[in-house]
Amino acid sequence: MNKIRPADRVSAVQEYYFSRKLKEVAQLNAEGQDIISLAIGSPDMPPSPQTISKLCEVASRPDAHGYQPTMGTPELRKAMANFYNRWYGVTLDPAKEIQPLIGSKEGILHVTLAFVNPGEKVLVPNPGYPTYTSLSKILGAQIVNYNLREDNGWQPDFDELEGMDLTGVRLMWTNYPNMPTGGNARVETYERLVDFARRHGIVVVNDNPYSFILNDKPLSLLQIDGAKDCCIEFNSMSKSHNMPGWRVGMCASNAEFISWILKIKSNIDSGTFRGLQLAAAEAYNTNTPEWHHEANIATYRRRRDIAEEIMRVLGCSFDPSQVGMFLWGKIPDCYADAEQLTERVLHEARVFITPGFIFGTNGSRYIRISLCAKDEKIREALERIRTMISC
Repeated sequence: MNKIRPADRVSAVQEYYFSRKLKEVAQLNAEGQDIISLAIGSPDMPPSPQTISKLCEVASRPDAHGYQPTMGTPELRKAMANFYNRWYGVTLDPAKEIQPLIGSKEGILHVTLAFVNPGEKVLVPNPGYPTYTSLSKILGAQIVNYNLREDNGWQPDFDELEGMDLTGVRLMWTNYPNMPTGGNARVETYERLVDFARRHGIVVVNDNPYSFILNDKPLSLLQIDGAKDCCIEFNSMSKSHNMPGWRVGMCASNAEFISWILKIKSNIDSGTFRGLQLAAAEAYNTNTPEWHHEANIATYRRRRDIAEEIMRVLGCSFDPSQVGMFLWGKIPDCYADAEQLTERVLHEARVFITPGFIFGTNGSRYIRISLCAKDEKIREALERIRTMISC
């Protein structure tokens, strides 16, 4: 009998780092180690009460459980358009310029399928979200990394970009406020991205789920004149509305781009459960500035203060102006690389933090601490790390 082999694309990627590492953490917990996880960006707080109430209300209706349109319900698309208008000052046609998503990972898949042929190129930031790379590889695209550096505020180096061979580049992934580095969005960066996209015929896709976290001035790439003609923006309720497990996100662009994405999406999945869509619309429509301040700024500010002390105890340096739900810090010279430090922290202090190498080579001497744990857990992690012998 011939040996059955997987498709070639299976060997093009590795199992996602957190999928692999969480198995190890689960085993350590099973052995009684009681690991504190400060690694994953999964908000630990609940959505607003009215969001949960709407979900329960709709789920109790006998007529709410059928298939839903892939393009999303009118109520959700309208709520998303209102959200963009209220917070970013961006006008979107809810019927044509918005596509609800089952989170950004799904959006990365659909956008790449809609715009990139096998063998064509995709610009991916280094460091950057690993899924930009892995999904591009699975789909047969060529990865072209562009550098983000601390001395440039983790913004693209446009002189370097202009000097690159851009032949065959179809997409450019950006992510501001940046994950993992916390570099904030800048109007100047957005203006230069739109200009770059126009001149080179490249679609810039900005992944924007962190704009409300520890950030008093949320920005959108679509605020820039002409951005809708050549850019796409993702947004997500996972971070800003404490709804990571609900899997509700969105992309926004011009009507033609959205129609291409919908054509792909409609052949891959079906519409999200109606209760989730209407509850998401409720959250978009009713969560007040006061709710956002408490959930997305005040809470994370307390936690950031403790995380900064962890960085200092570990001898790491960091930029205090960074935003988002992580703290990114540079390791001291006594460690060969970030993983050497994070493995010590895991096995000596029983705290799981993320080594920066998983985000690209430019992250090899950095670590990332998640703020998605209760204040008392982050304090306990700090006390455990204090007991470690310094390098």
